[in-house]
Amino acid sequence: MIRLKSSIYVQALIRRCETAGASAYLVRRGSDEAGAVFIKLNRLDGTLMVMSPARRGEERVWTRPVGEAADEAKVSEYFAKQIRIDPDIWIVEIEDRAGRPFVDEPVL
Repeated sequence: MIRLKSSIYVQALIRRCETAGASAYLVRRGSDEAGAVFIKLNRLDGTLMVMSPARRGEERVWTRPVGEAADEAKVSEYFAKQIRIDPDIWIVEIEDRAGRPFVDEPVL
């Protein structure tokens, strides 16, 4: 299986958001080769959702480790912990009132 570089995945994700009318920003740059990509989904109503990459067998999926709707403090705490575990992570913030994640993989 060929693995896409994290930097290319992030560029494509941001582009996909922008072409659909949402805003996306690189909040934290990780390792170009293999840093895990996390998504911070901002619905612009004061609620945030974090999407974390995971595997279900061979399939790539996304989990919601802080639930459907979290506040900024909870999300910041979660990311601080993840950065302590792995300093190579990427964080992309998507601003979309409809809460669209713009990923093809299942969100669990």
